[in-house]
Parts: sequence; C-alpha cells; structure tokens
Amino acid sequence: MYPDLHLYIAGEWRRARTDMAVLNPATEEEIGRLPRAEIDDLDDALEAAEKGFRLWRRTSPRERADTILRAAAIMRERGEEIARAITLEHGKPLAQARAEVIRGAEFFEWDAGEAMRTYGRIIPAADGNKIAVHHQPAGVVAAFSPWNFPMSQPARKVAGALASGCSIILKAAEETPAGAIHIARAFEAAGLPPGVLNLVFGDPAEISSHLIPAEPVRLVAFTGSTAVGRHLTTLASENMTPVLMELGGHAPVIVCEDTDVEAAAIAGAVRKMRNAGQVCTSPTRFFVHESIFDRFADAFTERAAATVVGDGTQQGTEMGPLANERRVPMLTGLIEDAVSHGADLRTGGKRRGDRGYFLEPTVLANVPDAARIMQEEPFGPVAVLNPVPSLDAAIEAANAVPFGLAGYAFTNRADHIDRMIDEVEVGNLSINTLEASLPETPFGGVKSSGYGREGGTEGLERYMTVKNVWHSARIA
Repeated sequence: MYPDLHLYIAGEWRRARTDMAVLNPATEEEIGRLPRAEIDDLDDALEAAEKGFRLWRRTSPRERADTILRAAAIMRERGEEIARAITLEHGKPLAQARAEVIRGAEFFEWDAGEAMRTYGRIIPAADGNKIAVHHQPAGVVAAFSPWNFPMSQPARKVAGALASGCSIILKAAEETPAGAIHIARAFEAAGLPPGVLNLVFGDPAEISSHLIPAEPVRLVAFTGSTAVGRHLTTLASENMTPVLMELGGHAPVIVCEDTDVEAAAIAGAVRKMRNAGQVCTSPTRFFVHESIFDRFADAFTERAAATVVGDGTQQGTEMGPLANERRVPMLTGLIEDAVSHGADLRTGGKRRGDRGYFLEPTVLANVPDAARIMQEEPFGPVAVLNPVPSLDAAIEAANAVPFGLAGYAFTNRADHIDRMIDEVEVGNLSINTLEASLPETPFGGVKSSGYGREGGTEGLERYMTVKNVWHSARIA
C-alpha cells in the first residue's frame, strides 16, 4: 500500500541522483526511498511554477473549483490506500489516518467553494469617479509542511494556493511524504495543468534558502516549529516577501470548579494521546481548580494509563509510536527534568518496548514553573496537571508562555467564558470541547505561535493581494 516516491515538477514525476530512507516508526523498517531534490530540480520547479501561475491565474474561479473538487473526490475514493500509507510512515492508528484523509478532502472542498466568492467591492466616489477593490492571486507560493499530519497539513496550503489562483511549490516532510504524493497524484488525475502544483523533498535548509529568495516567489507558507519559522521569516523579509506562519503551541486547558469533572478529565486524556500528542493544538497544560484537582487528576491518569498503545495497523490501537527516533530522548529528557524539579510522575515516563519509537502515555502533576516542560512544548503524549486557586490564577498561568495557538476551558458559567474570551492569549479558544479547527474557521496563533490564518475566508485572503483601482471620468 505504500507508494513509489518521486518529485513532481512541471507535471512530471522524476527521481534524483540521491535518495533517503523512509522508515516505519512502529517497526523501524525501511518502507521506501525518497529522492532528494538538487538545485537543478528546484530551478525547474521555480520555472514551472512561474509558467503555471500565468496560466492558472487566468483560469476562472469556477474552472479552478471544478478541478479542485475532482481532485478531492479522487482522494476520497482512494481514502483507504492513502490512510494505510500514512499509518505506515507516521505510525498513527488507522482510524485516525482515515479521519485525516477526510479532513484533507474537506479543506479542498471548502476552499473550492470559497474561491467562487472572492468578491471585490465598489466604493462610491464623487465627481463621476469609479473606485473598485480587486482581489488577485499573490503569485508563486513556496510552502513547507510538517510530518505530524502527512495529508491534511499539505492539503491546507495546496487548497489555499490553488483556490485563489496561485501556483505552488510544496516542500513536504521527508519522514512522511506519502500524503503529499497522493495529493499530487489526485490533482494529476483531475487534470491540473502542469506547473501549477510542484512537489519537492530533500535537505530542508538547502530548499528553503534557495526557494524563498527566488524572484518568482510571492508568499511563503510554513507550518512547524517557532525556531524554524523565525528563520524562514528572516529569509523572506530580505525580499519583503509576505509569510503565513503557523508555529508551535503549548495549549492550556482551564478546568473550572463548576464543570463535570470526570467527563472533562476523560475527554482531556483521550485528546491528549491523539496522534501521540504530536499536534500543535494538543491540550498540554491543565490548570484545574484546586477544589476538584484530586478527582480530575485521578480520572485523567486512569484513562491515560489505559490507552491502548501499539502498531497503528492493529485493530483497537489508540496511540501509535512517536514519528521518529529523535522524539524519544527529547521527551524523556523533559520528563526527567520535571521529576528532578519535584513533579509527581503519575503514570508513564519511559520508552516502551525494544522496537519502534513508542513512549508510554505520561501524566505529570504538581509541576513547578522552573521545569522546562512548563515553557517548552513537549509535542508528545505528556500531560501536565497543576492545581490553581482561582480563575485569575488559571488565566495568568495560561498566558505565562510565549505561545498562543490554541486554548481550552471547561465551565458552565457565562461570566467565566466572557473573561476567558477577553483575556486568554490564543488564536483559537474552545469552550467545553477540545476541537480547535474546521475548514470553514480561521486557524492560527498569536505571540510566538505565528501570524496569518489558514482556513475560512480569512485563510483564502492570505493567498491574495488587494488592488485599489481608480477610474476617473476626466483627467484631473
């Protein structure tokens, strides 16, 4: 079920002089060889994207939408094949991979519809003047997607670019390339003109340093760590190239004393372990009112410890391995540091088994602020539970990190909700649910979690420029 891996440039699949191994993180076995793009390949992609843009920008929104919808339908038809490939390369349970394919198709379907509603407007003017506002595609997009959602993350960027009339060069994750490969295959089958979508893999630093300063590139779209996002933003700033940055998070969860304690705890534990915690919006720092803390911590720990961990291809698996080898020592280091500072290790904390990159679901309680995990996003199946005496203290703790992507709260009090809407510093706030994003909603962060939005009408606008046009009835 795993696809042959190629670069996709100017409507053609190609190999390269060198390649790299793609591993199954559950077994550590090689499942594919991925070609590494060289400078010549990148130059070909830039030339193809420039030609593709000239054609695609002249294609009507209806025709663009029809092509995108055909591709989305093909992805749905091939859903089982795509999902199995994602599970093999990433490790997530097959049920979660299937859901990811559906979500990826939904991004394309939403943006295809929204592309036909990118209206301008007429501004009334005096003296017979006519003033119109036009929305136009930005140009060639250089996009970079991460490994944690191999299909839905690149789908967001490809959907926004193609729906708005841009062409795109996508550098998808080398560790999990199959999702992007399947997207390109679907668009090829749907009849997308050559050069509108190009797909490359290789050395991330070499690719970004070559593509971002290139003259045809008019937008850089990136999802990944804050450190890399800052670097790419600096590269883009040298040419005044706009950027769309969806960066790291460290999501707080405020649990008020009036909530259903056990229900909130179980929901939090289940969502924390989804995708092995490798989600930028994963609930991580739980600030629980002290009057209910013990009940919440007991229920949360019990459900987390009961998580079924194993190979994602096996029925009943709830959590697969971490996506790569380097994640294991990074996470165990954070856990050990927290314990050394006095945190209570409620469950987990160790690597699991002797094959594959498995980590036990881990719960830390009463973690001091001095512990690294209070400031560093773990990006793994590790939850922090801390008691707080009041909503004031919870909001202060929630805002005490440089990140502001997603935040959550459990409460039934309208005054608590109003305060958190006003004061919690995040781009996405969810009350009594741990859902943070849909195709039709704008998604993005504040502070060090980036800027710009993906999804919704706001997301599509990021791939467009605004032109103000004056037409005077006579020469002034």
